[in-house]
Amino acid sequence: MNLLVTGGAGYIGSVTSELLIARGHNVTVLDNLATGHRDAVPEGAAFVQGDVADADMVGFALEEYGIDAVLHFAAYSLVGESMQQPLRYFRNNTAGSLALLETMLAHGVRRFVLSSTAALFGTPDGVPIGEDATVRPENVYGESKALTERMLAWLNRTAGLGYVTLRYFNAAGASARLGEDHRPETHLIPLVLQVAAGKRESIAVFGDDYPTDDGTAVRDYIHVLDLAEAHRLAVEALVEGEARAYNLGNGRGFSVREVIDVCRRVTGRPIAEVSAPRRPGDTPVLVADSARIQGELGWRPSHPDLESIVASAWAWAQAHPEGYGA
Repeated sequence: MNLLVTGGAGYIGSVTSELLIARGHNVTVLDNLATGHRDAVPEGAAFVQGDVADADMVGFALEEYGIDAVLHFAAYSLVGESMQQPLRYFRNNTAGSLALLETMLAHGVRRFVLSSTAALFGTPDGVPIGEDATVRPENVYGESKALTERMLAWLNRTAGLGYVTLRYFNAAGASARLGEDHRPETHLIPLVLQVAAGKRESIAVFGDDYPTDDGTAVRDYIHVLDLAEAHRLAVEALVEGEARAYNLGNGRGFSVREVIDVCRRVTGRPIAEVSAPRRPGDTPVLVADSARIQGELGWRPSHPDLESIVASAWAWAQAHPEGYGA
């Protein structure tokens, strides 16, 4: 297939692009490099520097490369930042997705995979979270994705758009060549590993009074290679006019303190931690149920244990101490 990957110079998008190429697909990466890295675009992918809201640029990519389907990763994803800059998130995540979909339909492309989030469920009634759980975001990031999913449902009914949304939480780990390099970095595992590497004095634990076993928030951590595989299976199974939604989980959640302890074991280095107030929009426990995608597409995480996830992230960080460069 000829596939357009928006945000393909970012963390999850680049690893997914790498996997798609390895499986024989032709990949074109569209990225404005606002947060992505040119060096993260996998070898063998065509690259178009542009924004998803630029109809001319997206239209060019769709026609020039004969695109059959689009995988959409180009979004801001920081919960705390979304509460501070809501308009930025609605403009990029929701309005940007609308512009992309409008251009796709105008060019006759009707297959779409959305990298979504389980944050759209807010504080769930129970865990693990299934696809039929009530959608009630508690932060702007989750709301921006929920609005996009609502658009997809209507475009499926009215324009024959075929789509899959994949809802998950914390991607982590690395492939042999590609890893996580955000600037600034806000994700837990790379931040903890920066402490182990001597680049940071301590790791902040935001909230130690949650109703969990150790008082810290519990999240689903999925190896980025497993997420990439889920996107591959989704786009290969997708047909026009079809609508699917899958929640992706690794089978259990890990608390912030569990993550820190595993990082200490994997690196063999001391990691100092300090307590900090809860962040607005955070919820105590978020773990996704992946039974549906396992049953329908045969997806199962190949790296469910936290040790292997952290080990791959640490190996990449050690091999790339400056990330993708200055």
